[in-house]
Amino acid sequence: MFASKRLGKELSKLQSSTPPGITLVKADDFEEWEMDIRVLDSNPIYNGQTFRLKFRFTPSYPIEPPEVVFVKSDTRPIPMHPHIYTNGIICLDLLDRQGWSPVHNVESVCISLQSMLTSNTKNERPPGDEDFSRRNRLRPRDVNFLFHDNTV
Repeated sequence: MFASKRLGKELSKLQSSTPPGITLVKADDFEEWEMDIRVLDSNPIYNGQTFRLKFRFTPSYPIEPPEVVFVKSDTRPIPMHPHIYTNGIICLDLLDRQGWSPVHNVESVCISLQSMLTSNTKNERPPGDEDFSRRNRLRPRDVNFLFHDNTV
């Protein structure tokens, strides 16, 4: 109930306006939404690319964070970043239960990810990406990341 009310307000706001470089793609219900983001500066790693995010919400949203991953399609790659795995899983404290706060919302998550991409200078995947992407069977919300890299 609380999630539906909150998501209804967020959806209404996103349908009327979104920050530059952020687009609402799909929000047919209060369980799963898709957003596109693009980096607005001239970062050569992401120049001209748009990335698709999938948000999944539980009935406990916004007390619990949404599950957020990048999804790949023919026109939307998974961005290269030291905190983004090939399978689209994002290592970001904001998306973890301990780093999340109910003051955050879909828009603030998109802006945070947009900023994370904008400031990136490393065209690489996280250490252990190939093994993690191949072997991981956990949902993104159930992966326990160790947040220790403040350089990217």
